[in-house]
Amino acid sequence: MTTGRVGMYCLIAAEAAMFTIFVVAYLYYAGKSLGGPSPADVLHVPIFATLSLLSSSVTIHVAVQWWKRGSMSAFGRWWLATIVLGAIFLAGTALESRRMIYDDGLTIRTNLFGTTYYALVGLHAFHVTIGLVCLALISALVFLGHVKPSHAERGHVLSLYWHFVDGVWVVVFMVVYIIGR
Repeated sequence: MTTGRVGMYCLIAAEAAMFTIFVVAYLYYAGKSLGGPSPADVLHVPIFATLSLLSSSVTIHVAVQWWKRGSMSAFGRWWLATIVLGAIFLAGTALESRRMIYDDGLTIRTNLFGTTYYALVGLHAFHVTIGLVCLALISALVFLGHVKPSHAERGHVLSLYWHFVDGVWVVVFMVVYIIGR
């Protein structure tokens, strides 16, 4: 196992612990708000955004496989597809937050549900944003011709982070949109 993988697994373990704390806080506080709106009042299940993010795990996997085989053009197309799918998810999250703030009046200060919802979903969106920045940086380096097949292990390490972000969304989705409603 490479040092990059070990480092990423350690980061993922630390991040998983942090997300666990946020998920537990959400579950504990979501039903304790005395004033509205409640989760059932404002949450709409983000199916398209979720499918986009989960599909991006497939595209990044395929991209890394092409990278390992040395087909940088195929890699670049699949990598870009991953970025687009991640951006679609992030846009969906932003639009949902905008709707809940301006149309439904739910802010981070409205009630405990708002506080824990925006903390948990915002933390996840922050991680998606960091992942997209890293993916975009790799895309720029590919465009400039600085990425070689011999660098594929680094792409695999970054894909581990992206798979983690996708996996965390499955948990957040289940907790917020299924269990916590």
